[in-house]
Amino acid sequence: MGPSDPREAATPGDALGASGAAEDAGAGAAEDALGSPVPSVTVRCWGTRGSTPSPGPDTVGYGGNTSCVEVRAGGTRIILDAGTGIRLLGEEFRGEAGDKKAVIFLTHFHWDHIQGLPFFAPAHDPAFHISIFGPEQEGLGVEALLAGQMGPIYYPVSLQELPASFTFAEVEEGSFTHEPFEVHAMRMRHPSVTMGYRAEALGRSVVFIPDNELEGGSFPTPTGWREALEEFVRGADILFHDAMFTEEEGPSFRGWGHSTFEQVVELAIRAEVKKVFFFHHAPGRSDAELTKLLNRFREEVSNRGRDLQVHAAAEGDTILL
Repeated sequence: MGPSDPREAATPGDALGASGAAEDAGAGAAEDALGSPVPSVTVRCWGTRGSTPSPGPDTVGYGGNTSCVEVRAGGTRIILDAGTGIRLLGEEFRGEAGDKKAVIFLTHFHWDHIQGLPFFAPAHDPAFHISIFGPEQEGLGVEALLAGQMGPIYYPVSLQELPASFTFAEVEEGSFTHEPFEVHAMRMRHPSVTMGYRAEALGRSVVFIPDNELEGGSFPTPTGWREALEEFVRGADILFHDAMFTEEEGPSFRGWGHSTFEQVVELAIRAEVKKVFFFHHAPGRSDAELTKLLNRFREEVSNRGRDLQVHAAAEGDTILL
């Protein structure tokens, strides 16, 4: 980062870019007591913005691409959401050897979570097989939902015309295995059926909840949902959670399905999460404003004597667990 980057205002080493995040995880994370390499889980952010892509000089620090996070364990990766950030991830696939496979878990089908898929390079390569999982919406399965966004009114190439081969499957609340990952799904409080995912592998856990209204609004979630959510995220090494609004902004957007910074910090503390990453940044939230909020909540957590590490997810962040 250059000296004029507004993210420089955060605590040194913690307003993280790709190298800073890896250092923050601790160099010893990839070695055992004898100094031998051990398997690790690597998390990379390809898109952290919410609602709509927001490029420009005021957002370059945390990034303007929408929701996409990659989680690797050993030689296997899963992709969480297919917002515009997945395009850049697709370019990385081009130069890699090994199996030509991609596995994508979609939280839901709002534009900012699927609009990068038509531009995902593996989708245009006949050597690739892509598996896509997501929740059914009003009787429509994953394939039908994605085909709709790529109909001729909206896009010049249909889903069926893409050269890659595809498998589609609907996700309900519960657990399933994609070795070495155990993936757990839980419905969140957001318009349309929206899932949050907890991916566990090699003794590490990453929880991904990009859209969720922790308080307020009216959603078809059962009694005891909040307690179940706390158990769902409990003890996670990383929690990515929607923090689109401040407490002052929140009341004007009740029912939109998004949370505030304060609410997310409280959830992370109650559930004894190790690291929380604010996610789904508001399109108009500048780097300078987001860094100011980040520093404020770090100070508040420290003043409460908590061990929670607080971050704002940034495009390019790489975290080694």
